[in-house]
Formats: sequence, structure tokens, C-alpha cells
Amino acid sequence: MSAVSAETKPVVGRGFRLQWEPAQEAHVLLYPEGMVKLNSSAAAILSRCDGIRTVADIVTDIESAYGVTGLSPDVAAFVALAQEKGWLEIRG
Repeated sequence: MSAVSAETKPVVGRGFRLQWEPAQEAHVLLYPEGMVKLNSSAAAILSRCDGIRTVADIVTDIESAYGVTGLSPDVAAFVALAQEKGWLEIRG
């Protein structure tokens, strides 16, 4: 797994679409061959991956929204994993 810096700007990969799926009662990541049902943490991170915000921005936003701290290692690890799976691409 490649290291993700705080300045990395992830964006949902080409061919993937993040959306709420009422039938699944969860956010899903759709792609031509199927879909990935996401847990709430993954959805919170992916929904903020717009290619403009850095990983540091995403961490700050999530920590503020949920009233927690110390999420940086977990968010960076998820971004790295999602990038490996092709769910995320890195901009600039």
C-alpha cells in the first residue's frame, strides 16, 4: 500500500459513482461490473473526495462533523486502500 500524504487530493475514480442506494440502506460505489456497499466511515470519506480537498481537509471536516479527533491515520489508510482498488485517483 502506497503512503498518502496530507496534501494528497483524492477524487472518485473514472467509471465509479458514489450514491445512496435505498434498497441497500447504504451508500454504494457503482461501477460497470457491479457495486460496492460502503459502511458509513467509507462513505463519509469518499463523499469528500472531490479532487479539490486534500486528505488533511477531509480529516478536518470529518473530525469536525463527528466531534472526534485523531482520524488522520485511518483516513490516510483508507485513501491508500481505495486508491489501490481503483476507487480513488489522485489529482495534482
